[in-house]
Amino acid sequence: MKHRIERPRGRSVARVLAETLTIPAALFLGLLFCFPLAFHQPQPHHAKLVIADPAVERTVGTALQRQRPGEFRVSAVKDSRAARRAVLGRDAVAAFAATGGHAALYVAQANGAALEQALTKDFTRLAAHNHQKLTVTDVAPTVSRDATGTTLVYFAIAWNVPGYILATTLLRAVTFNRRTKLITILGVAGLFSIVGFLVGVRLDFFPNDPTALTIAFLLTTAVATFSLGMAPFVKHFFPLAGLGLYVVLSVPSSGLVPVQLLPGFFQTLHRVMPLGNAVDALRGVLYFDGAGALKPVLVLCAWIIAGTGLLGLDAWHHHRMAVRPAAQDDLEDVPEPPVEDPSVEAPRPTALPVHPHHFGELLPMLEGTVRDAEQQPVRHAAVTVMDTGGRQLVRTTTNAHGEYALTGLPEGYISAVVSHPGRTPLVRQKLLQSGVAVRADFTLHDGRDRTSVRAGGERVGS
Repeated sequence: MKHRIERPRGRSVARVLAETLTIPAALFLGLLFCFPLAFHQPQPHHAKLVIADPAVERTVGTALQRQRPGEFRVSAVKDSRAARRAVLGRDAVAAFAATGGHAALYVAQANGAALEQALTKDFTRLAAHNHQKLTVTDVAPTVSRDATGTTLVYFAIAWNVPGYILATTLLRAVTFNRRTKLITILGVAGLFSIVGFLVGVRLDFFPNDPTALTIAFLLTTAVATFSLGMAPFVKHFFPLAGLGLYVVLSVPSSGLVPVQLLPGFFQTLHRVMPLGNAVDALRGVLYFDGAGALKPVLVLCAWIIAGTGLLGLDAWHHHRMAVRPAAQDDLEDVPEPPVEDPSVEAPRPTALPVHPHHFGELLPMLEGTVRDAEQQPVRHAAVTVMDTGGRQLVRTTTNAHGEYALTGLPEGYISAVVSHPGRTPLVRQKLLQSGVAVRADFTLHDGRDRTSVRAGGERVGS
């Protein structure tokens, strides 16, 4: 009897269309709102300033609050030297000192030329109102080929987005266990960090400080590890989660526009997203002698730990599923196969070597044993798995013990056909689900035996 499996009916066109458009629509709305809100007419939001001399601070703070409400947070230091140190130590984005008819503004181009220009414009106006001549001093200038102070952001994006792409490709590497995938991430992150650093230094885009290698390595590792860890939990929403995290939310809050010029929502994102923290750490080690680099490095490490924790949680879940009693051998009572995963990075069906599966190792989706009528293993029996449309997904053969194992198969109903020269082929239908190792055992009889046998499966064509 030849099996013909029909797809369930009754799914409306509207429902299929809604499922198809959910991810692109969500990304469209995210890009539509996040990028314009972050980049359109940037202006200071709670930018930290220090003023030399408390008496001057009261006057300047009052004037700024009146002219630019909510744009600055002003505090006082004892003298101009302390004011300059505050900018170099990244405790403030600018410092102002005034004596008689002279005023000095200390800024850092490394924080972004747009911020430097906005601060210079505001304090030039303030000094002119007080009949003072303003001198602007850049305490942290960038290299000559980074006049805008944003080149570090471009390099950080190059270390950020490929980390997510690396995770999507590793999801298809179904023959890699978790340990191998993590080792691959570390190796690729190291390679990317070295190549990017050498290109940046060679083209004079940033100073030659090898500490930047560590930050680049942590960024790619954090993004790839967390992406790989979250994939089993977000399932077919993985593209939405990845692009949402590492493009829609990360790029506007990265520092492409200086973070002090961003609205409060994006300033908050900057403090938690890996891309923004990597940019902060790079600026700290390359232009501020390491000031302010520790906290963002710890945030990157936290992303790595979180990703590793998710991988461990998924391994624990798979371990529990693997040790459950195989009580679901017959799954014909399941009313409807699950919706196919729309992820563009579907795993590739692959044969696995048959071996004991330990905690954290790769688990098969379909496994079993092929025996003859005397219950002896059948070696080199062909096992062919087909989808509901009759398309062959993967083909393998049994080992010396009559065993086979397969993974990377799509969720839903499949048909497994077993054949061997001189024996009657058998076919069985199974329902595959993520995290569940399904068994399909077969008993092949001699082709001359016309006795109806149904214990190990149904004969093809009977």
